[in-house]
Parts: sequence; C-alpha cells; structure tokens
Amino acid sequence: MASRRPAPTAAFRCTECGWTTAKWVGRCGECQQWGTVVEAATQTGITASVAPIAPTRSARRITEIDTRETPRRSSGVGEFDRVLGGGIVPGAAILLSGEPGVGKSTLLLEVAAQSARAGRRVLYVSAEESLGQVRLRAERTGALHDELYLASETDLATTLGHIDDVRPDLLIVDSVQTVSSGLIDGAAGQPSQVREVASTLIRVAKERDLPVVIVGHVTKDGQVAGPRILEHLVDVVCHFEGDRQTSLRFVRALKNRFGATDEVGCFDMAGDGIAEVPDPSALFLSTRPSEPGTCVTVALEGRRALPVEVQALTLHTSAPNPRRIVSGVDGARVAMVLAVLEKRAGIKLSDQDVYVSTVGGVRLTEPAADLAIALAIASAAAERPNPAKLAAIGELSLSGEIRRVTQHDQRRSEAARLGYKAVIDASAGTLRDALNQRARHHAPTRDDRPDF
Repeated sequence: MASRRPAPTAAFRCTECGWTTAKWVGRCGECQQWGTVVEAATQTGITASVAPIAPTRSARRITEIDTRETPRRSSGVGEFDRVLGGGIVPGAAILLSGEPGVGKSTLLLEVAAQSARAGRRVLYVSAEESLGQVRLRAERTGALHDELYLASETDLATTLGHIDDVRPDLLIVDSVQTVSSGLIDGAAGQPSQVREVASTLIRVAKERDLPVVIVGHVTKDGQVAGPRILEHLVDVVCHFEGDRQTSLRFVRALKNRFGATDEVGCFDMAGDGIAEVPDPSALFLSTRPSEPGTCVTVALEGRRALPVEVQALTLHTSAPNPRRIVSGVDGARVAMVLAVLEKRAGIKLSDQDVYVSTVGGVRLTEPAADLAIALAIASAAAERPNPAKLAAIGELSLSGEIRRVTQHDQRRSEAARLGYKAVIDASAGTLRDALNQRARHHAPTRDDRPDF
C-alpha cells in the first residue's frame, strides 16, 4: 500500500493576517495586502507552553479606576483641537493622512509654531524636505519661533537621538513612510519598516508622555498606505482632505480614543499659509439676491451644520435624450428627484436639459438635500425665484413624501441662526404641499427685482 505524501510545509507567511503559502507571492491571498508575504523563520502556532510571570502591577477593580478626564494641551489651532476632542493628550500618538499636496505639512507647521508660541518646545522631523525648504515655508506662513526645532532625518536611531537632545514637548514626524530602521531589512516604506518605526515612536510617546503627530501617505483609493496595523497602533487617525480646485480643506477624525469621531475642522488654504474657518457658512452661499433656480439646504459635516446653496438651470431641448449634468450632488438622486417632480408634482421636465450644482465646491451626498434640489429645479422651470430667506430640509421618497432627516432640530437651529425665517421640511407632508407652501411665502417676480 502506497504511503500518503506529506503535506507541503508553509514556507512563507503574511505578516498582517498570518496567511501561509508554500511559495512566495507579491500579494496576500487572504487580506489582499501587497508586500506582506515574507519567509517564515519559525513555525507558526503554539509549539511550547508559556510559564506564568508575576505581574508588576496587580489588576484593579473597575470601580476603583479614576474617571477624571485626561488633561489636554491646546495645539493653538482651534479647528484642529475640535477634531482631536479639545486638544492634544500627553502621550497620544496621532496619525494624519491625506493626498499629496493637500497641505498636511503646512497644517502641522502651523500647529508646531502655535505650540512653540505657547511656551512648549517642538521638534519637527522632516524626512521628505530639507531644512532650507521647511524654513522657506515657515517664513512664508509666519511660523518662525526659537522653540521650534527642525531636523531632516530618515534614520530612526538618529531621530531618537534628536529626541534625547532636544527633549521636546511635541514631536512631529513627516512622514512615517520615509523613515527607516537599520535593525529591519528592507527599504523605507515597506510594511515591516513602517511597523517598526511607528511602534518605536509610539513606545517613546507612552514612556515620556510625549505627544507624537505622524504623517502618513495614502494610496490611490484614499486609504492610509502601509500595513493596516498602523491605524490600530495609534490613538487618533485624522484625514486631511480637500478639492484641488478650491481652497477649502477639511480635517476629519476616523478614529479617536479620546473623543468623538464626528467632528470636522474647516481650513482655508491661502498663499500665506493655512487659516482656520470657524464659521464656514458664507463659503457655500451666493452673494447675489435670490435668482430663479436657487434654494438653500442645511447639510451636516460631522457635528457641524453648514448651509449650502443648490443651483439649478433648465433649458428646453428638442433632443430625444435631454442632458442631466450635475456637480457637487449625486446624479442618481437628481434623476430620482426629476422623476418625482414630473410624476407627483406635475412639472414636465422630459423635454428640458437640467443642470444642478452647488456653490463653493462642496459635495452633498446625504438625502437631506433632496427637497432643496426639487425646489431649485421647480423654481428654474417656472422662472420664479424662491423666497430669499427660505431653507429646505428633507428626504424625498418615490411616493412624493417628505421624510424627516437626522439631526433635524440642529439643522433648523442653524437655519434660524443665519436668519432663514421659513424652513420647509417633513412637516409639509408631500412635495406638492411643499411647493404650495413655498408659493404662499412672498417671492418677488423678475419685474419686482432691480436690474443688475
């Protein structure tokens, strides 16, 4: 009887999920990460028993744990503090990611300068730029201070030496993918290198109560580059985003062990640096009087309510397939709103080219903008402007019903704060009733408005 062939030994193992394979591959077959499959030096699994060791600190009852809030230090940038939950916690590891050129280094240089002005020593380690490049940007943005120290290093051991020499109160490393350790094989940016660099910096942060801000690159999909464990190691993960065509930038917290993750910080990128935008309401509203085809809604960015103006334009066409062009809104939702307008409200749009856009380059993805889009299109089709102080908040169903949206009371409060006297929402009932309610408010005709 022939003997059974022995199972092949797993010679390679993924460092992320533990998936094993008999031959080397560039991409893990389990977690789909690139460059994480390495040769297995030792056999995986439990091979020997582990002897217990007496703990240095005994376990405590949960009722005995001090629940006082961890003290925070202000970064000097209010919008950044808002995202962090009120400030920087000593010993916290913060990861800031974002696309190239969005302004991560400019923001962190401003944070470093403001912290230095508050009397705290800051060490800014730039592994991508020279000291002269950082100095030129600091001169342009007004971020020069004697308590701000710069170092241009790509070696982890040398960076630790700078930390021992300067003894900073805040450490900024730009970026983790360009720093490497001589104890680990591979070039900078490899998963093993990123893991070692991040683990060492976080260990130093915890041992010395030194807050560390680490810059991370992103992939083409917008995800943090490198091993997934990087996001698990840090305490806070922030994402810096913005449109290249506009100067508006947003900082969002994707993970925060010290606060909420639904706060958003607003910034304006200018030639002389980055500026906070504590009240961005005026950025998404038109400065002209009410025109046909405009309507204001209140969108939510995290916990922040922002008024956004929706503009629509309709144009008669004889083409068999009218054009539907959108910018800043979801094209599928606009198509649904057009169908509801024609079926439930009797507004014929099948022979009209329809263009829908937002002011200021903001993108509306939530269904709370459905009613504002419908009122803007109806206003454009009828060539009658909506009232100047009218806001619309609500989701449209295919039956023409207006549904209540999340954080409805907060949206109404923000609209009232900005002077909007009339708000059409789910209390109107249906789309047809909302159009009738809008008509009852005074809306001047073209002849009533002055010439521009």
